[in-house]
Amino acid sequence: MTRGESFVYISDSVRPLQGYNAPFDKLLHSLLSASKILKVETPNNDRILRLTLAPKSAYKEKNIILQFEFTGRHTNAILIDENEVVIEALRHIDANSSFRVIRPGVELLSLPPYPQKDENEKIEDIELYLKQKYIEFEQKRTKGLKKQKLLSVAKKRDKLQKLLSKLPSAESLAVEAKKYQNIANIVLANLYQIKPYDTKLKTYDFEGQEITIKLPKGVLPNRMSEYFFNQGKRAKTKAKNVHIEEENLSTKINFYNNMYHAIEQASSSHELELLVPKRAKSQRKKEKIKECELFWIDDHKVLIGRNSKENQALLKLAKSNDIWMHIRDIPSSHLIIKTDKQNLPDRIIEKAAKLCVDFSLTQAGDYEVDYCKRRFVKIQEGSSVEYDKYKTVRVRKEGIEIRE
Repeated sequence: MTRGESFVYISDSVRPLQGYNAPFDKLLHSLLSASKILKVETPNNDRILRLTLAPKSAYKEKNIILQFEFTGRHTNAILIDENEVVIEALRHIDANSSFRVIRPGVELLSLPPYPQKDENEKIEDIELYLKQKYIEFEQKRTKGLKKQKLLSVAKKRDKLQKLLSKLPSAESLAVEAKKYQNIANIVLANLYQIKPYDTKLKTYDFEGQEITIKLPKGVLPNRMSEYFFNQGKRAKTKAKNVHIEEENLSTKINFYNNMYHAIEQASSSHELELLVPKRAKSQRKKEKIKECELFWIDDHKVLIGRNSKENQALLKLAKSNDIWMHIRDIPSSHLIIKTDKQNLPDRIIEKAAKLCVDFSLTQAGDYEVDYCKRRFVKIQEGSSVEYDKYKTVRVRKEGIEIRE
C-alpha cells in the first residue's frame, strides 16, 4: 500500500519482523482478528477493493468494511462502519489535499469514476495471476534490499580493512621506540642548552653527527627528556601488543565477510530483514553497543560478538536470565538474547540460532546450536566456556556444502 507501488497479491503468510503500533494497526488487530469475510467486491470495477467483515468480538451483529483504494498518491486503507463513516485510516487526508476528507468520524464520499481502457488485460486464472504478481514483486524487492544491505556491510568491512592496512608493524614500532629512547638520552645530555622558548635543539648525537630535534610545545625544559622516554615506552608497548589489535580487526573483518556471504545467499526479503534489520525510528532501537553487533528480533534485543574479545565482553554484559547461544563443537560467535526475565517464544530462539550460524560460518550444512540461561555458563579462559542445563536447536545453512 505504498504510494509508489500498491497492488493485490496472494502469498503464504509471514509474520513481520517489526511490530506496528499506530492507531490504524491497533484497530485492525482488535476489530478484525479472526473476523469473518461476508463479501468481497470492487465497486463499479474501479480502483477499490472492498471487504465486508463480521468481527468475532462483536456482542451484537455489527459489520465493518475494510476498503483498499489504489489511487496513486492517495492510495489508502480505510476502516468504515455500516453508515459509511470512517473509523480509522492508514493515511488521513484533509480538505487542502483532496475533495475527500478522510478522518475518523467523517462520512466517506465516493470516488469519482475513473476512465477505463477497453484493452484491459483479461485474467483467466485470478489466483494464479495474484500469486505470480507477488513472486515478481518479491524478486524485485529482494534484489533491491540485497544490493542496499551488501553495500552497508561492505562499507563497515572496508573501514576495518583500512584500519588494518594502516596498522604499523611490530618491527617498525620497535625501531620507533629505539629512536625515541635515543633522542631522550641526547636531550637529557643537553638539557642545559634548552631555553623555555626554544622550538628545536641543534646538537650532536653520541656518534658525533649533527642532529636537530624538534621540541614539543608546552613541555618544560627539565621535562623534555621524560617526554621522549614516554614516547619510546608507548611505541614499545604498541610493538608488544600490535598483534592483539591486528587479530581484533581481522576477526571483525571475517565476521562481516560471513555476514556479506549470508546476505548474498538470502532468498527472500524477510530473510534479509532478519540478517540486517532496518534502522528503527524509535530512539530505543537506535541504541548502539560498542562491544558487539546489535540486532532486534520481534522487539527482542540480540547481541552478537564479532571476535573472542567481544565474546568475553558479552558474557560480562549479560544478566543471569538472558539466553546465551553458541554453535556446538565449532568456534563461533557468542550470542545473547536479552529476556527481561520473560520466556521467549520458539521462533525467537530459531531466528537467533540462524543468525549465530550465518555470522560464524560460510559453509553450508546442518549445525547444532546450544543455548541456555547465562547463569549456567561458566567462563574458563578467555571466551572458552562450560555450560549446563542447555537445549539444542538445529539450523540448516543453505548453499554448496564443502566436504573435506
